[in-house]
Amino acid sequence: MATITLDTVRKVYAGNVEAVKGVSIDIADGEFIVLVGPSGCGKSTLLRMVAGLEDITTGEVKIGDRMVNNVDPADRDIAMVFQNYALYPHMTVYNNLAYGLKNRGMAKDEIDRRVKEAARILEIGEYLDRKPRALSGGQRQRVAMGRAIVREPAAFLFDEPLSNLDAKLRVQMRVEIKRLQQSLGTTSVYVTHDQLEAMTLADRLVVLNGGNIEQIGAPIDVYDKPASTFVASFIGSPAMNLLNVKTNGSGLALEAGEGLSGANTMGRDSYIVGIRPEHLEVVDSPPSDDGIALEVNVDVLEPVGAESYVYASFPNGGQEIVIRVSSHAHHEPGEKMYLKAAAENVHFFDADTGRRVD
Repeated sequence: MATITLDTVRKVYAGNVEAVKGVSIDIADGEFIVLVGPSGCGKSTLLRMVAGLEDITTGEVKIGDRMVNNVDPADRDIAMVFQNYALYPHMTVYNNLAYGLKNRGMAKDEIDRRVKEAARILEIGEYLDRKPRALSGGQRQRVAMGRAIVREPAAFLFDEPLSNLDAKLRVQMRVEIKRLQQSLGTTSVYVTHDQLEAMTLADRLVVLNGGNIEQIGAPIDVYDKPASTFVASFIGSPAMNLLNVKTNGSGLALEAGEGLSGANTMGRDSYIVGIRPEHLEVVDSPPSDDGIALEVNVDVLEPVGAESYVYASFPNGGQEIVIRVSSHAHHEPGEKMYLKAAAENVHFFDADTGRRVD
């Protein structure tokens, strides 16, 4: 196992296209870090630079105490798991697992020990004589992970390994990957665009946007206290409600004109106010206690099983808002709703920069 350090790492492609813009991260020995963000944010490029599959324009990457900028991928003591499995179709599962070890000249009995141990950990022992075409997608992904495990590397690198699986298998494999990493204790860097996957797997999240780090932190800390409107809208499903507001004579008002009773102006002319759907409480009449009070009209009720989401709009138009309610709640289109949110669940962001201000 090993630490991984990225120090002001940049990647610039031809035409002066800057894909990664001076990223610095310190990854502890045995830590599970997830790089998350939308397509094109630089997360896969960053992972490939750690792996040695992309040249680094400027900055340094260290694995342990060794700077590896100019070290070949095969000599970095890392193992990578790809989204497309990258298995050899003409080889059995056993030979897929053993292939890299044979190329390194490892003794046959040690290869056999490592292959069988990986098969035991991943519960694929009964498939060792099969070829990849005889396996399901989930079984193939286990084999791909097994090929990484047998190397006993200093670090695992995962590049969206579950993106080709169906929803049920993704949930199952998420649990297996988490269990595997906890069991082995190997430093791991995992790339995904799926915020739910990121939240469930990570010791720490690194939220990327446009080649920059927006926020680093434990999943619950990033969820509870997003550093920007980008993080607030990306982490969480449905996303946090973000409302453009401005000061008036008595406090704050939505751009559409409705007042936000109970809102603190915090000494600025305008803000973006954030409230998560689960922090909006439906009440029978306009509330007057601390926090924020809203009046909205129901547009659509969306049942999703254990809960439902109400999509609503303000009487004077403007932005839509989402409220999480019980699956047994009944709200009709056009119905008036009164909402409140406790002060501690209201987030304030700068209207110009989108950065958190409270």
